[in-house]
Amino acid sequence: MGRKSEPSKKRFKNEVAGEMTRLKDLYKSRIIPEMTKEFDYKNAMAVPRMEKVVVSMGVGKATQEKKFLESAKNDLMIITGQMPLICKAKKSVSNFKLREGNEIGLKVTLRGVRMYEFMDRLINLAVPRIRDFRGLNPNSFDGRGNYSIGLAEQTVFPEIDPAKVESQHGMNITFVTTAKTNEEARKMLSLFGMPFRDLPKDGN
Repeated sequence: MGRKSEPSKKRFKNEVAGEMTRLKDLYKSRIIPEMTKEFDYKNAMAVPRMEKVVVSMGVGKATQEKKFLESAKNDLMIITGQMPLICKAKKSVSNFKLREGNEIGLKVTLRGVRMYEFMDRLINLAVPRIRDFRGLNPNSFDGRGNYSIGLAEQTVFPEIDPAKVESQHGMNITFVTTAKTNEEARKMLSLFGMPFRDLPKDGN
């Protein structure tokens, strides 16, 4: 049975990869030329690129009931298409009834096709569903070309049915790039379609 199913698995993987490369194609066709023109790179290899996207979710309620961790795990798996890694507490904090080793969070690291597919859904489907949305903070960079945003609830992703959500969970999303400056990373992400608020005139 296993041998017979192998070709179908491979075909499915190839079909998925073909459908989810819109942003990758955009990077090659538009972003590389525009970035090269603006920043005067010597060749295409010098143009910043996406390295990975890390999605993390804290589940503090898991210390009280494990079902909250399982619920969050299922939601994050639906959102990212990848099995989350369970994160454990590194030290005990008595005030929060937290013990070292408690399972309190989840993390997913996306690369390649899944990374681009997630970015596409986040930018075009999830972010516009944020309540009272006025644009993402254009200054949430770390000085090394990486950008982070926080979402208050997982239901902004249309894949999640609010009626079936047991508990709201926020998440942090970090875009790791090869850019050397905030300016380069911000320009690249904006070309991908990231809806930043307008920068103040003296903003960097």
